[in-house]
Amino acid sequence: MKNLLKNRIVVGLVCIIAALAICFGLTPMFNDALTSTVEIVRVNAEIREGDQITAKMVTSVEVGGYNLPSNVVYRTEDVVGRYANADLYKGDYILASKLSDTPQLKNEYLTGLDGTNRAMSITIKSFAAGLSGKLERGDIVSLIASDVGDLRETLIPAELQYVEIIATTLSDGTDSDMQEEEDDAGLASTITVLVTPEQARLLAELEQEGSIHAALVYRGNRENAGKFLEEQARVLEELYAEEPEETEGGEGAEEENPADGERAEGESSGEGSAEDGENKPTGAESEKAGQSEETGSDKADDSGSQE
Repeated sequence: MKNLLKNRIVVGLVCIIAALAICFGLTPMFNDALTSTVEIVRVNAEIREGDQITAKMVTSVEVGGYNLPSNVVYRTEDVVGRYANADLYKGDYILASKLSDTPQLKNEYLTGLDGTNRAMSITIKSFAAGLSGKLERGDIVSLIASDVGDLRETLIPAELQYVEIIATTLSDGTDSDMQEEEDDAGLASTITVLVTPEQARLLAELEQEGSIHAALVYRGNRENAGKFLEEQARVLEELYAEEPEETEGGEGAEEENPADGERAEGESSGEGSAEDGENKPTGAESEKAGQSEETGSDKADDSGSQE
């Protein structure tokens, strides 16, 4: 075997055979894969998230089959009548992951409420108060109150350092992305935030007494946004941890102590017996009164006999 490998003729023949296999075997297969075409479904008109897809919105086109996504949709029948899970633009390939058989609920962000937090809207009273129209859903903001009270103070409450925006709404009640630069898109007049009951109460007071400004803290992936919300939850826990204890102490102070009640009853019964003792004569006093009455009657009899 070693002698064959040392033979140049044998080595040359092996190389020639390998080259022929590559040229006439692998290369044609690779070229066929590159030149093969398949029909896929492509977006023909802009489709918004939640829209039901119609036949006019999509078209079937022939494209190269090499390096296509594994979940690309090939037939229009698998698309028409279904709903878009994301915004689709003209020229996009339609992927199965972007389709849904059921329509999305209106204001679906409200369906995630479980009773722990509250969804609350606050008014954007000026262009600057809403970050010049650049706020959008998912942003983490700090809420600052200005012109509060008679002294027109500016407050940055610790309870409102990190708050998540879940919707921005136009004056006609429709939700909108405030970053969109469409001709018919307006600025949001309110923003809806996710807050705890304590935060909601504070927000209501501040909005009535002054103006609220939103300062952007973070915009990015959900994981990092959650860190800000966890920090805010920790601050709220520290701020409101002592209130239940104080309330319980107050309730305990207001409740009557059974021992105190028994003591009070004992004192009242003692006072009553003392009063009865003062009003009722003792046995000795009764005997003395009886003897004095008898003596008086004897004296009366003697005086009568003498007469």
